[in-house]
Amino acid sequence: MDRVVLITGASRGIGLATAVAFASAGDSVVATMRDTAQSGPLKAAAAAAGVRVEVAELDVVSDESVEKAFADLVAAYGRIDVLVCNAGTGTHGTLEELTIEDLQRSLEVNYLGVARTTKAALPLMREAARGHLIAVTSVAGFLGQPFQDAYCAAKHAVEGMYEALAPVAAKLGIHTCIVEPGPVATDFSIRSATATGTVDAIEPLKARYRETMAQGSGRAQSPEGVAEVILAIADDEDPPLRKQTSKFTSILAAKKLVDLSGRSVVEFTSSWLST
Repeated sequence: MDRVVLITGASRGIGLATAVAFASAGDSVVATMRDTAQSGPLKAAAAAAGVRVEVAELDVVSDESVEKAFADLVAAYGRIDVLVCNAGTGTHGTLEELTIEDLQRSLEVNYLGVARTTKAALPLMREAARGHLIAVTSVAGFLGQPFQDAYCAAKHAVEGMYEALAPVAAKLGIHTCIVEPGPVATDFSIRSATATGTVDAIEPLKARYRETMAQGSGRAQSPEGVAEVILAIADDEDPPLRKQTSKFTSILAAKKLVDLSGRSVVEFTSSWLST
């Protein structure tokens, strides 16, 4: 029996690649996005792969949109086997530059958006006593990074929520997994918002941060590489709570886990701001 898979944020990048990967595996894929007018690249990629994906509207910040998307899913398929929470938005800026609205927007999309869609999937999976809940966070889900305060806060919140949910879900037959990519070759950073506030004393640090990130761009993983990891998790009947998608990301995770004081992490990320 093929699986019924719903993916959020599927118009580009990791979401697009994941939709094509599941469809290529023979699954029924509902690829959702806030604006279905942006589905051209996904449809082209699916056609090139010789597979079919269903495109549906789902805005993760809207209760009504999530409810409708899941009602349509149940009407069409009667169940959901895999949920991939991938929709997200970035905001560049350190806390002094960010507005409260910037922080709220990041939480609304990156954290509460995952909560909404996961809440909608849980009753269906509980009744079936099976399913995979997969949340795409990032290295930002476990490692605070300069000028990513809003994004890291929201992604950390997702990881805390899924870690708390995991033992309860497991008792109900539901697998819970957090996927942690590092740099990925997409336009996500370019599309991210920038804090409107500026602080002159911070500008040199920000410039150095941008230089460091540009120097590390060669490590970027392909969206298809991340999609392969997500597909493997859905195939796994005993997936881990956390899965890094590259050796580089695993090294960063280990750096944090072995140091209870947090000093090594701060020293590491501080080096990104040094000349």
